[in-house]
Amino acid sequence: MAHPLEALVLRHTHRLPDPSGPAGQGDVVARQFDAALLSVGFKLSAALLGRLSELTGETVAETARRTLETVREMVGDHVRHNVYFLDFPANVPDTFEFWTRCVTEALADDASRERTLAQLRTGVVDLLTLPTYGTYRHAYADLLAAHDELIAAAGDRMTVLHAGASPEVEVGALYLALAGSSTPLGEEALRDLRVLAEHCVDGPQPDSVPVRENRAVVNLARLHAGRDLLLDTVTDVLRLACALSDGDVSLTDPTRFRSLSRPIRRALLAGLDAVVGASPAKLADVHAHREAFKRLGERIHPHEYPRWPHALDVFAVARGEKEARTFDSRVEELLGVNDVTGAVELLTAAPGRLFRSLDRLLRTCLTQDERDAVVAAAEQVAPRVAGRVLLSVREHLHNRARESGERRVFVNRRGGAWVTADERTLVYPAERERLVDLLDAETRRRLPAPGHLLVDPDVLDVALPLSGKATAAGLGVLPRGSLSPVEGELLRFFVHWKQTSRDTDYDLSAVMLDAAYETVCWLSYTNLTDVEGEHSGDITEAPQGASEFINLRLGAVRGDFVVPQVNIFSGEDFETVEESFFGFMLRDAEQAGRPFEARTVRMKSGLRGPGRVALPLAFLRGSDGRWRAKWTHLYLRGTPNGNRVEENRVSVATLLRGIVERDYLTVRHLTDLMSDRATSTTLWDGASVPDGPVTYIGLERPEGLHPDSVVVTPENLRALIPA
Repeated sequence: MAHPLEALVLRHTHRLPDPSGPAGQGDVVARQFDAALLSVGFKLSAALLGRLSELTGETVAETARRTLETVREMVGDHVRHNVYFLDFPANVPDTFEFWTRCVTEALADDASRERTLAQLRTGVVDLLTLPTYGTYRHAYADLLAAHDELIAAAGDRMTVLHAGASPEVEVGALYLALAGSSTPLGEEALRDLRVLAEHCVDGPQPDSVPVRENRAVVNLARLHAGRDLLLDTVTDVLRLACALSDGDVSLTDPTRFRSLSRPIRRALLAGLDAVVGASPAKLADVHAHREAFKRLGERIHPHEYPRWPHALDVFAVARGEKEARTFDSRVEELLGVNDVTGAVELLTAAPGRLFRSLDRLLRTCLTQDERDAVVAAAEQVAPRVAGRVLLSVREHLHNRARESGERRVFVNRRGGAWVTADERTLVYPAERERLVDLLDAETRRRLPAPGHLLVDPDVLDVALPLSGKATAAGLGVLPRGSLSPVEGELLRFFVHWKQTSRDTDYDLSAVMLDAAYETVCWLSYTNLTDVEGEHSGDITEAPQGASEFINLRLGAVRGDFVVPQVNIFSGEDFETVEESFFGFMLRDAEQAGRPFEARTVRMKSGLRGPGRVALPLAFLRGSDGRWRAKWTHLYLRGTPNGNRVEENRVSVATLLRGIVERDYLTVRHLTDLMSDRATSTTLWDGASVPDGPVTYIGLERPEGLHPDSVVVTPENLRALIPA
């Protein structure tokens, strides 16, 4: 019988937990399984193929069925990708010609003739009212019949599935990795952690759960199982209450608290009482979420439990009936009277806040003595600062070396983005360089000795995942700011969505920009063809799911940037639809095949973010003429309806410039620091691997690594961030 969390392990680790079953001779079925995987761009490692061959054919067949279902969903092949134009990318008509044809067909239709004539008299025709516009005109079977079989190419994606340990070992290891992560998880990973925490509550637990959102879902499982809770702030209790109501444990969106049972209410109040009783100063944390605490108080009735007086104080502060001065207000008071030294002394009690305030403190300093005091305080508390904060500040200070007066791009935790002028004064170079040296030294001290360090060169320009919230879930997805090579002659984007309850129209578009970020041209439903490529046609509703594609010939692209985007024209947003995802494929010019071919998919990511315009990534042409993908994971607010590439291209270009011209801290930075402690460092040539154990960092795990090797790939890249 399959483990209920087998698919979850496979998605996160690309390892197949060791199937249980009687011994047999399943080699024939195992090879058939491997061949079936090849059709969607996956394959079995030699070790996994050998292990499956030792089981019965029935066991292998059932394992294959489950695994194929999982990997097809990982790559987006679990849905039928139909297109409006049957022969796409061939025979896509000129836009005006196509619209004229739709009008002609509407005039020939008795049901739509009068309505169309009335619109023509006004001089404006609504395309959405034309019967042949926006809906599929042929069945999916017709599409399959119209396209030749895909020609296999050496450049097709090949993702290797490796042999895992027993299901319980794999599930437990994944739980420990996610729960103990030093960086926040994305939405899907946090949801998976919740499932894992419930399953693993009686098993081994991480030494610490440093990320507050992770702690909330771990506490939820512990509460249900009657275990002690992990609480050290009043906000930990608030996050747990949000988790109990299936709300937002990041506290970004308000949660509608449910009615809670008496045992749950007692547990929450006892937790608040213990936290405040141990440290009354933590009452100040209530101010940041006063409204949420007031709403929670209405649900848990603290006045009914006078034996927990410190918990009563929490809600008294939230209502404004009790004073609790915040740490930040004390810092602001000192800075308000230009007492930088006093503010710095106070901030040494909160090392993370001190480091996040370094830029402001140095800009506020009036004398060299004050600047020296800021740097000295940073040196004093650096060992107590989280590794993620050290690296974030390091990236920030590196980018502060530039001249002021540029545009500043802000991105919130959900990918919402906006731009403003950068009016900050420069940080003095001497202090900036001293802090950079300090940060590098402290990071180097915390990194493990890697032994033989084996590095895939293609991973060096991948940005460090300082927050999983900056990365969408999916296959082949990299953190914001990452650069990855693009090899192929044809680049094809795709979007798929399925509406939940009302007609929803997503529009896939791509804008081409020159080196000055000025628009060269675009492809969309308003411009179906150009020298660069073709659009597959507009689909305006998706009750059964819908797909749109853009096909580009990279050699024909005018300009230096290609920016795909998904615009919501009408209907449900990215967080309301039943399903929505974006991706891209790469093909050689001679490859045929259907519009969607799983083995050519290089990336598939979910679209789950605020706003009405999604910008998953961009493509940059380098000075060497080669194309690279730059990962953005951004969302623009857009307008409630009618978002179009023509109207948002200026905003898109401004945001893109901010992302492209910012230097992100990459894997290269950490491998350079690790090399100082390595016995040897080798750039992997893609062929042979060393005989002994190594620390391998790359985009894909090579076959044949020593079993005692430490392996870091994009699936567990967060493991590089020091604690």
